[in-house]
Amino acid sequence: MQAPPVPPQESQRLQVLRELLILDTEPEQRFDRLVAFASQEFDVPIALVSLVDENRQWFKARAGLEVCETPREISFCGHAILTPDIMVVPDALQDSRFADNPLVTGPPFVRFYAGAPLRLPGGAAIGTFCLLDPRPRSFDAVDHAILGALRDLAVEEIQRRSSERQAP
Repeated sequence: MQAPPVPPQESQRLQVLRELLILDTEPEQRFDRLVAFASQEFDVPIALVSLVDENRQWFKARAGLEVCETPREISFCGHAILTPDIMVVPDALQDSRFADNPLVTGPPFVRFYAGAPLRLPGGAAIGTFCLLDPRPRSFDAVDHAILGALRDLAVEEIQRRSSERQAP
């Protein structure tokens, strides 16, 4: 298993994430609807809005997963925030970064992963909008476009939420 590398300018990325005041907050329907739609649209059992801090990936919204966080060192999303666009792993058992990952070898038995970085204005990637499946699968251009649009909606909701919290 390959732990995700630390992104360049990690301290600034974490500061942006902390300033959003979103970590460890209650579930919100605006995010829950997005992951429920994604799970249905892509026919995957798990869809997440995942935020990556120093030690973990915490799920602001989750469909199909009971836990609300996992350690960063085993996260797929920790890798995905380093990519300029959607990271797709068609079969985690065939990918040396993930083949022996406990999320692959044990529950939820991830084989497929697609993660679109949640990139805020200024470039900070604070997490991902991601899809997980215990079945290997392909991901075509239409899938990329739909996941990209859902990611953009999640970023807009994060920004809207932040604006609402800062308004007098």
